Amino acid sequence: MENPSTPAGKLISQTIAMPRETNANGDIFGGWLLSEMDLAGAILAGRIAKGRVATVAISSMSFLNPVPVGAVVGCYAHTLAVGASSIRILIEAWVDGEQQMDSSKVTEGEFIFVAIDDQGNKRKVPEA
Repeated sequence: MENPSTPAGKLISQTIAMPRETNANGDIFGGWLLSEMDLAGAILAGRIAKGRVATVAISSMSFLNPVPVGAVVGCYAHTLAVGASSIRILIEAWVDGEQQMDSSKVTEGEFIFVAIDDQGNKRKVPEA
């Protein structure tokens, strides 16, 4: 899998990988990273849907490199498709290296969200 030098999409969220999020090997737990990516995707999907959204699927997920404790993790998101009620988003997680110029992609995944109303029922995504 190719590892480009710049993220696809726009920066949606950033956080610091803390020691409490480590796995048995001392690296950041993949589930934590997946959760951060899901949150970033929900932010973008919510903006597009102009309201509540729910994650309905992750159609692909690739963990490319471990994330060290203390790394700044940025989640970048790019809209792939908008349907009648669904939004498909590519989300990449990148970590900053010691120099601001040195960053690398650590994960990527394709997330699908659906717009929902206040009762949790599917609804149409408004026209852009």
